[in-house]
Order: sequence, then structure tokens, then C-alpha cells
Amino acid sequence: MVIQNDQAHGSSGQLEAVLTDNAVPCFRRMQKATFIEMQLLMPLAAPAAVVYMMISVMSIASQTFCGHIGNLEFAAAALGNNGIQVFAYGLLLGMGSAVETLCGQAYGAERYEMLGVYLQRSTVLLMATGIPLTIIYVFSDPILRFLGESPEISKAAALYVYGLIPQIFAYAANFPIQKFLQAQSIVAPSAYILVGTFIFHLLVSWVVVFKLGFGLVGASLVLSLSWWVYVGAQFIYIVKSPKCKSTWTGFTWQAFVGLPDFLKLSTASAVMLCLETWNFQILVLMAGMLENPQLSLDALTVCTSIIGWEFMISVGFNAAVSVRVGNELGAGNARSAEFSTMVATVVSTIISVLVAVLVMVFRNKISYIFTGGETVANAVSDLCPLLATSILVSGVQPVLSGVAVGSGWQALVAYINVACYYLVGIPLGAFLGFKQGYGIKGLWGGVLVGSIVQTILLIWITLRTNWDKEVVEARKRLEKWDDIKQPLLADTET
Repeated sequence: MVIQNDQAHGSSGQLEAVLTDNAVPCFRRMQKATFIEMQLLMPLAAPAAVVYMMISVMSIASQTFCGHIGNLEFAAAALGNNGIQVFAYGLLLGMGSAVETLCGQAYGAERYEMLGVYLQRSTVLLMATGIPLTIIYVFSDPILRFLGESPEISKAAALYVYGLIPQIFAYAANFPIQKFLQAQSIVAPSAYILVGTFIFHLLVSWVVVFKLGFGLVGASLVLSLSWWVYVGAQFIYIVKSPKCKSTWTGFTWQAFVGLPDFLKLSTASAVMLCLETWNFQILVLMAGMLENPQLSLDALTVCTSIIGWEFMISVGFNAAVSVRVGNELGAGNARSAEFSTMVATVVSTIISVLVAVLVMVFRNKISYIFTGGETVANAVSDLCPLLATSILVSGVQPVLSGVAVGSGWQALVAYINVACYYLVGIPLGAFLGFKQGYGIKGLWGGVLVGSIVQTILLIWITLRTNWDKEVVEARKRLEKWDDIKQPLLADTET
């Protein structure tokens, strides 16, 4: 067994021992357990936040290069990135989260050989999903026109999107790889590789767009190329690194076994994540239908940008707690899984409270970071109470979603998301914004109510969770997916 495995399971076992040691006073026990958990949690959360931030920045960089060509090209790249690319990204990222559940629990159960099998199964499914997505990309011009975009922008955006077709299949390979590494607490190498890829991306984009003059297609093709460089470098790391020696044992035909059942878990994961992502996209679309859409969209863009920055931190904790909970459930450590959930939620909430306070303190000046103009500044200031509340919610909700992924609750959370976002939040927002005349405040307020209800339900479910039962469910799940059919962990008292 490699050194990294010993260290990870040693710390995990130490945490469980501390939490179950009733001979130590409660305060001292919690203090020591928190110290151990933070040592396990933060090395996962920080690099994961960097990875998701750099992924976003890489697309923004391509969009910026196009902006230096002309206003039409900038609008086309923005529409291609935010209208088409985000759809594929969210769908494939969601499907890849199934690997997060299975790999995390298998790693905790020391079924290292199964991680490579799950990685390959997910890649096969995501590559197959890439085929219908390619058809959507090919017909992006008529699709965008159908959605109300101008023919000129739609045509230019479609040109940009054509160059992103290879990126679809890079996504399909990347997300299983990313979750495979995260399950083993290997996150920093992906961050380092992505930083190097970003530098490569900037240099090649500059040459292709400005020196060779390939314009929109060149910019998007370079973005696709950069993604494949990132994927290739991560796979080389998996094959060559001694840290993955136990988890990657080579290609196997087992990757094609049990795909229908694997698809069910992947679909539930995709629905869960996409419903959350599309919620805010629908808010932006509705804001464009108001009486003064330009001011509403400008103010909302400033606010969503701030939420996006803070959300990167929450996403880091989302990935980290998913790994921690999955590992602990797989290892049979019920108390540690529960404690990891509590620590990640508390730390993320504290950070979101600090950010929300800063937003309220600088509410009259915060918009000038993005754009000038007193009118927009006043509109943003007026929205800051909603912005601060959304930041508080985003400090809790993503963490609990990560717990859901680590525990395998994706289908349950998908149903909750449908009810809270699409039966409560969006209809309420439309009613307040359009029928009651509250404008952007009404739209956002309604959507926010849906998010708050969803968060309260997730908190309620988490607090009522029987973690000993979740350990049993994790074992059943691993037995179902384990083709080797070895017995799982030795029976332990629960």
C-alpha cells in the first residue's frame, strides 16, 4: 500500500478514535477532533477552489481575446460560453459526480482496485453523452435564433461553438479523472497542472488569435486544446504517480459491465446539479424581460459576479466534504462522517458571514469594482440585502450538497431541487417580479425563498440522518458495484 493511503486512513482512524473516546472531557475531545478534521479538510478544499476558479478564468480569457477582435466577437464568445458551453459543463460535471460517491466510499473501504474501474465506467458513459451534446453544438445557430438571439450574433456564436466540440469529450474524460483523484485526497496536483495549462492557454491563444488571425474559431479551438492538455497531463500523473499505484491498475473490460445501473446514479447526479445551476440562469433570463432590462441586468451581473467569487470557496468545501464523508462512510466511521459534515458546514458558514458583512458595509461602492455609473451603483446598493442573504445561503447549501454526493443521496436531493426551485422559487419570483411589480427585487426574492427552503430541508435531512445506517448503505452500495465480490470490511459494532 502506498504511503499516502496509510496517512489518509491513519488520520481518519485517529479522528474516529478521538470522537468515540468517552474517557476524555467533551470540550477537549471536540477541540482535538476539530484540529484533526481541519488537517484533512483544508488540503482538499483550498486546491479544489483553485481548480474551479481557474476553469472559469480560462473560459473568460478566451472570451476576452475575442473581445479584442470586436464587439460582435465578444458577444458571440460570451453567448457561446454562457449559453451553450455551460449547459454541457453542468451536465457532464453532474454525471461525473457519481464517481465521487462510489470512489469516495470505495477508497474509504480500502477497495482501491475498484476506483480505476469506476473511473473508466464513468468515462464511457460521459463520452457517449457527448454524442447528443455534439448535435446540439452543431445546431447551435438555429437553437440560439429560436431562443430570441439576433441572426448576426447567433451565427457568430455558432462559429465559436463549433470550435468547442472537442472540449465536450475533454469534459467527459476530465470529470471522472478529477473525482477519481479527489476521492484519494489528491487535489493539489490538478491545481498545479491547471495553472500550467492556463499559462499555455494564454500563450497559444495570443499566437492563434492575433498573430495567425484565426479569430473566433481559433480562440475556441485553443480552449478545446487546452482542456485536452489538462486532461492528458492528469492522466499521465495517474499512470506514473506512486500515489495511484493501488487505484489505477490499467484498462479493463469491467468498464463496460453494469452500465445501465451506473447510468441511473449518474443521471440522478446530473439532475441534482443542473437544477441548481439552471436556477440562476433562469433568473437572469427573467431579468431581461423587465421594463428596464439593461439596468436590471447590469445590477444583477455585478451581484452574481460577487456571489460567483464567494461560491468558489463554497465549491471547494463541497468537493472536500464529499470526499471526507464518502471516505468515512466507506471506512465504517459513522461518527467521523457526521463530524466532517458539521465542521465543513460551520467553517464555510463563517466565511460566508464575513463576506456578507463586507458586502453590506461597502454596499454603496462595491459596484465600482466592475463598472462605473451612479445609477448602477444605487441599483446594486438597493439589492445588497438580497445579495448578502444569497451569500449566507451559498455558504451552507453547497456544503450540504457535497454531503449528499458523498452519501449517495443524489436522487433525493434532485426531487427536493425540483420542488424548491421550480415549484416554489421561480413561480414565486415571477409572481412578485411581474404581477406585483417588484421588478428585479421580486424575481430575486422569490428565487431566494426557494433556495432557503431547499437549504432548510437539507439541514433537516442532515440533522436527522442515522449515520450508522449510512455506513450500512455504503457497504451495500459497494457490494452491488464491486465486480470482484470480495467481502467488505470486517463487521464492526454500530
